[in-house]
Amino acid sequence: MAIGKVDAARRRERVEQRRAFLSGNEAAAEAARQIDFHVMGYFPITPSTEIPENIDAMYAEGEHHIRMIPADGEHGAAGICFGAAVGGGRVLNATSAQGLLFSLEELPVQAGLRLPMVLNLVTRTVSGPLDIHGDHSDLYYTLNTGWLILFARDPQAVYDMNLLAVRLGEHPEVRLPVIVAQDGFFTSHQKRPLHLLPDEAARAFVGEPEDRVGALDPRHPVTVGAYMNEPDQIQNKMQLHLAMEAARRVLPGLWEEYARLTGRRYGFVDAYRTEDAEAVVVLLGSAAETAKDAADALREEGFRVGVLTLDALRPFPAEEIARALAGAGVVLIGDRADSYGSGGGNLAHEVRAALQQAGETPLTLSRIYGLGGRDFTRADARHLFLEALEARRRPGSVPVFDYHGVTPGDPALRPEPVLPPLGEEEVSPHLVKVEQDETTGRLKVKVPPLAELNRAPARIVPGHGACPGCGIFPAVNGFLRALDGDVVLLFQTGCGEVVSTPYPRSAYRVTWVHNLFQNGAATLSGLVEMFHERQRRGEIPADRRLTFVMVSGDGGMDIGMGSAIGAALRGHGMIVLEYDNEGYMNTGSQLSYSTPLGHQTSTSGVGPAEFGKGFQHKDTPQIMAATHIPYVFTGCEAFPQDLAAKAAKAQWYADHGGFVYGKLLSSCPLNWRIGDDAGPAVLKAAVDSCFFPLYEVERGKTTLTYDPEAHGRRIPVEEWLKRMGKSRHLLEEPGRATLRAFADEVERRWRRLKAMHESPWL
Repeated sequence: MAIGKVDAARRRERVEQRRAFLSGNEAAAEAARQIDFHVMGYFPITPSTEIPENIDAMYAEGEHHIRMIPADGEHGAAGICFGAAVGGGRVLNATSAQGLLFSLEELPVQAGLRLPMVLNLVTRTVSGPLDIHGDHSDLYYTLNTGWLILFARDPQAVYDMNLLAVRLGEHPEVRLPVIVAQDGFFTSHQKRPLHLLPDEAARAFVGEPEDRVGALDPRHPVTVGAYMNEPDQIQNKMQLHLAMEAARRVLPGLWEEYARLTGRRYGFVDAYRTEDAEAVVVLLGSAAETAKDAADALREEGFRVGVLTLDALRPFPAEEIARALAGAGVVLIGDRADSYGSGGGNLAHEVRAALQQAGETPLTLSRIYGLGGRDFTRADARHLFLEALEARRRPGSVPVFDYHGVTPGDPALRPEPVLPPLGEEEVSPHLVKVEQDETTGRLKVKVPPLAELNRAPARIVPGHGACPGCGIFPAVNGFLRALDGDVVLLFQTGCGEVVSTPYPRSAYRVTWVHNLFQNGAATLSGLVEMFHERQRRGEIPADRRLTFVMVSGDGGMDIGMGSAIGAALRGHGMIVLEYDNEGYMNTGSQLSYSTPLGHQTSTSGVGPAEFGKGFQHKDTPQIMAATHIPYVFTGCEAFPQDLAAKAAKAQWYADHGGFVYGKLLSSCPLNWRIGDDAGPAVLKAAVDSCFFPLYEVERGKTTLTYDPEAHGRRIPVEEWLKRMGKSRHLLEEPGRATLRAFADEVERRWRRLKAMHESPWL
C-alpha cells in the first residue's frame, strides 16, 4: 500500500486500545517496535540512551526485527542512518545534546537529498559546562537543517508522533526526515498512563514503505549526492522549501485521520483558553502542561490568561500562531534556550515575526527559563503570567527581555580551593628510577617496594562520588603515583570525569581540564603545544616541567579514536591513558567496542533472539602501536609494580617529546555484577586467562612483562568469566558456541603476542 493513499481501512472508526504505563523513552521504543524499522544506527548519550536500550531488550526477546548497529560515535550513527536511508528502508536514530551537535553536519545532507527517517531527539543542555539535564539548546540547532520537527509534550504524544512521523516523512509530496523532540528527563523519564494502538492497527496506519528510488538495484544504478554548484544548488533548496510547504498541507489530514483512529487530536498549535485571554504565555513541551495548571488557577482568581504551545516547529505554523494570539493584549514567549546577543530565544523571534507579518500588534515579552534542566513549576508559570499582566497594565514596568529563575551572586565571595595544591617536594619524590640503554635506546626501570611507592601523594584524593569498588581511581592513581613532578590532567567525558568534579567541588590537587569524548586528545595536544610555544617566547620559565596526561574511558577510545590517532601521528609529548571497564558505564552500561564477545550490557541483551555482544573486542593497544609511537603499554591495578614501571617509562617518553598510549583494565562492580571488593581478584583472573595480557611495545619491540604460562598461573577463560554476572550465561547452553569463539580469539591474540615477544622484528 503506497504511503499517502488513504484507503477504507485507514478511515475506520476509533479502535480499541490497550493501556500501558510508560515513560517518553519507553513510548518511543514501543512505537519503534510496532513500526519495525529496518535499521537503527545509534550511540549512547544521556538522556536518550533508554530508547536503544529498550529496543534492544525487545529484540532479545524476538519482538521485532530492527537491525541495531552500535556506532563509534554520534557522527558515525548519523552516517549509518544516512546510508541505510539510501538503501530505501525505514531508519531510526535517537540522540541528545552534544551527540546531536556531533552529527549535525549530516542532517542537512539527508534533508537535501530527501531521504526520510525518524530521529528521536531527547532534548538536553548543550555543554559547556557539562550538564546532562534538559533544555532546548540542542533542538534549536536543528531549525535550519531542513528536517521536519514535531514536539511531544508528554509520553503519549511521543508515542503518537513517532507513528505520525513515519507517515509524514514518507508522504510522496514530502519525502523528508523527521525529528520527534521531547523534553529530556521531564518527558523522557516521566511515566504516564498511555493508550497504545494494537500492533496491527499501528502498522496499518503507517502502512508499508513505498518502493522508492534507492541504491540497491544494480539494474537501475543511481548517483546519490553528486557535486552540485550554482545554479543547481538554489534549485535544490527551492525543492526543499516546497517539500516543507507540502508537509504544511499534508499534516492536517494526517492529524485528522489519527484523531478518528485514536480519539487523540493534534494540530500545528495547541491553544488553551486563549479565546478571551488578556495575557498568553507561549511555551514548548512539558512546561506548557505545567502552565495550563497555573492558568486554571489564575482563571479562578479572575485573571483572563491562556497558554499556547506548538506540536510542530517545522514547518513553522506562523498563520496558526497569529490566529490564536489575535485577541491577546500581551504575549510572553518563554524559550528554554537563548540565542545569545539577540535579545531572545529562537521561538520568541519567530513568534514575533509571525505576529508582525499578520498585522497583529500585541505587546510581546521574551523570557529565558529552565536552562540546564532547572525545574519549571506552577509558581514559575504563575510568575510569568503576572509579569505579562503587569506589563499590560503598566507599560515599561517590566523588561521586554529577561532571564527567569536566575539568582544573583555575591561579589564578596571568591572561590576557594577545596584541596591544597601539591607542593614541589611532594610531586618529586624520585621513587622510580629510569635510565636509557645507550645501545638499544630502551629504558631500564627500577621500582621500589610497594609500601615505599605508596608514600607518593595521590593527585586524585578520596571524596569523589564513584560507586563502591569502582576500579577507575585505584588504576589511575596507581599510574600517577609513579610520576615525578607536576602533572596536568585532561579527562574526557565519562564516569571518571563526572564523579570527581561535581561543581563546585573537585577531587584533584593538580590542574584538571575536561573536554568531550571525541576530542580529548586534540584538546590536550593544543595545550601541550601552547606550553612549549610560550616557553619558546619566554612567557613561561624554560625550566618548568609539566607532564600532560589525558584520561579516557567508558568508550572514549571508540568515539575519540580518530582524535587519538591524529595526535599520535603528530607526535605530541603527552600520555593517553585509557581505563577500560568494557562498556559505556557512565550512560548505563551499553556495549562499547571493548566489550568482549557475548558479554551482556544494556544494549547487548540475552534472550531467545540475542545472546550478548555479537562481535569481538577492540584491540586498542595494537591499533595505537600501528601508529609507530615510541611507547604503548597495558597495565592493571592487580600488578602495581608492573604498572609503576610502565608509568615511569611513559613519563620519560612524554617528557622527551614522544606520544604514549596506555590501557588499564578497570573493574566496574555495578555493571560487571561482582562484589564491591572483588575487583582486584577478577582483574588478576583476566590477566591470568590471557584475555588481558600485560605487555609493552617500546620503540617497535613487543615485550611481555608478565607471562602467566611461564609462571604456571594460566587459567582457562571460563575461570575468569564465571566470576562475573555479565558473562556467566556463556558457561551454559546455548552460550557454549559463543564461549568457544571467544576463547579461540583470546588464544589467537595471545599466541600472536608471544610470537612478537620472541621476535626482534615483529
